[in-house]
Amino acid sequence: MAKCAFIGLGVMGYPMAGHLAAAGHDVCVYNRTGEKAEAWVAEHGGRHAPTPGAAAEGAEFVMACVGNDDDLREVVAGEGGALHGMGEGAVFVDHTTVSSRVTMELAEAAAARGVAFVDAPVSGGQAGAENGQLVIMCGGPEDAYARSEPIMGAYAKLARRLGETGAGQMTKMVNQICIAGLVQGLSEGLAFAEKAGLDGRRVVEVIGGGAAGSWQMVNRHGTMLDDEFEHGFAVNWMRKDLKICLDTAQEIGATLPVTALVDQFYADVQAMGGGRWDTSSLIRRLRPPKA
Repeated sequence: MAKCAFIGLGVMGYPMAGHLAAAGHDVCVYNRTGEKAEAWVAEHGGRHAPTPGAAAEGAEFVMACVGNDDDLREVVAGEGGALHGMGEGAVFVDHTTVSSRVTMELAEAAAARGVAFVDAPVSGGQAGAENGQLVIMCGGPEDAYARSEPIMGAYAKLARRLGETGAGQMTKMVNQICIAGLVQGLSEGLAFAEKAGLDGRRVVEVIGGGAAGSWQMVNRHGTMLDDEFEHGFAVNWMRKDLKICLDTAQEIGATLPVTALVDQFYADVQAMGGGRWDTSSLIRRLRPPKA
């Protein structure tokens, strides 16, 4: 069992840290809103600290799952950041979806202090975090990954190292690019079925077992047909991720025409007031406005 710190107790981090505690690890948590950290300790035991650096003191592994590039910089290298409390030989594991640029920047800052850095964004959403069934895409030194893989196993069904620093974030971009196209295609298919007078659930029952099947189809078709979107991965966060993809594509000379189009469709959903809706709300664009 390891001494761990977990920074960021949002819809993902809260249950992920809980799985670490349930696995028997010694866990200290930090959250910007202290009440959330207190609630976590009341539920799972362990300790909470007033700063990321204080939470990281003496930890062998420090995990983070925060919002964006700026949030990550603050909790890692800012005043009271985790690196100020970590000792030489410790490993920082970043589960946030961020740019590869900030990953490289913080990995260098960590190395200067003798700390290893593993970029490890996740896929599986809130349900995956709660059920300990996340998929984790990792980049970083082989030895640091090998040490942290068993720790991540508390909340992952699959973790893989894809290469050196930044490879995890690049792989997460591939994941989001694929999801964007899948959700738009599913939205168009279900909207078409409705217009054609078909029973959408029966259609999915048939085509879901064939070449058109996907996680999105299995897990989201029902709520899409019921026009329910107050759950899941928010449109605002997806647009953050797609911006990372599009900016990186420009940097490396890749072309993402469908991703760019779907990003604008998500902008339409935001304009409809759906910034906090699940990403499957793309179908709302294809339906008549509610009276």
